[in-house]
Amino acid sequence: MRARRPLAVLGLTAVLLAGCRSTGHADPAPEPAHPAWQPVTLPAPPGASGRLLLRDATACAGRWFVVGAVADAAGGTRPAAWTSTDALAWTALRPVPRSPYGEENVLTAAGCRDGRLAAVGGKSGGVHGNPRISTWRQVADGSLVEVPAEFEVFGGPDAVNVGRIAGGPRGWLISGNRATGAAAWVSADGTDFRLVSGVPGLATDATGRPWAADGTATASGWLMVGSVLPSGRTGVDPAVWTSPDGRAWRRAVLPAGGVDADLQRVVRVGERAVAVGRRGDGLGAWLGDGGSWRAGGGFGGAGTARPGRVWGLTAVADGALAVVAGGMTGAGWFSRDGAAWSPVALPVAVPAGSDRTVAVAGAGEAVLLLEDNKLGATIWSARGPWGPG
Repeated sequence: MRARRPLAVLGLTAVLLAGCRSTGHADPAPEPAHPAWQPVTLPAPPGASGRLLLRDATACAGRWFVVGAVADAAGGTRPAAWTSTDALAWTALRPVPRSPYGEENVLTAAGCRDGRLAAVGGKSGGVHGNPRISTWRQVADGSLVEVPAEFEVFGGPDAVNVGRIAGGPRGWLISGNRATGAAAWVSADGTDFRLVSGVPGLATDATGRPWAADGTATASGWLMVGSVLPSGRTGVDPAVWTSPDGRAWRRAVLPAGGVDADLQRVVRVGERAVAVGRRGDGLGAWLGDGGSWRAGGGFGGAGTARPGRVWGLTAVADGALAVVAGGMTGAGWFSRDGAAWSPVALPVAVPAGSDRTVAVAGAGEAVLLLEDNKLGATIWSARGPWGPG
């Protein structure tokens, strides 16, 4: 026994030293993947020249879309949209406004279904300067036609925000919020959206105030993600809503390990839903499969600016690519399973800021990234690599 004691002491010492090193020195950050990003040029839309305002991108069924507006030197705007079959060569779509505000719309959100585009646009106006919201749908001849709505559908005294739009087998879903709580707008064909708010699951109740941030289609209906501010607390919990038809909603609050957390973006990767958002001082994923949810891996860290900001999330290469506020090597993160995330170098830094818009869209192995700030807008495309291996 006396002969073995020095070895045991040495082993214990090694363990203690290893523990000291692990708390005093962070593991080296993994080397990011470096996709071959190449700049994309959008053709000038018909009409007077001006600065392009780019706001969102989407892809489905072999079609890519970018939406935004053209701004003239006096600050006037008109809606603009583009389409492509390869994310490299682009054609401007013809907007067809149907209202005075539609003629000045800035298209802020884009969704895709069966290779057709639908978009949400708006322009502040009226005596109170409230946003006047319209939806837009692509018709058979390829043009993008405004669908005006009564002011109270998207506006009115309960208006808070109209957010992102998603297409699916059951039509279209717009996620957003009203004074009553979370809200959804649903349409079978994009010609007439119905507001759903103040109903059980979406409405503020004794358990807290909900906030919907994003939505997507599922095999059984619709899914929205966001957060709930519990009564009597200052922090929020991540939440999801599910519906078979967009009219009746069921809310579930997800465990977050005792830290403030929210869900800001969601995407379908195969049969699984991947949602990402703030988790404590960093970012993390939650994975939904068959109606059940569990926490996925965390990501972000060095190089991120305001770690809680998620700019976008897209499915690509049988995985998910998240773009968050950060530098060129700290803002892109890819995961094949939602558990292990690896960094992806971007062609530009995308820090948080109210004067900046960032969007990402993916299909197959290809990704389109757009960034717009007060100095101008730029777009890049790449086909990987997106992760190790």
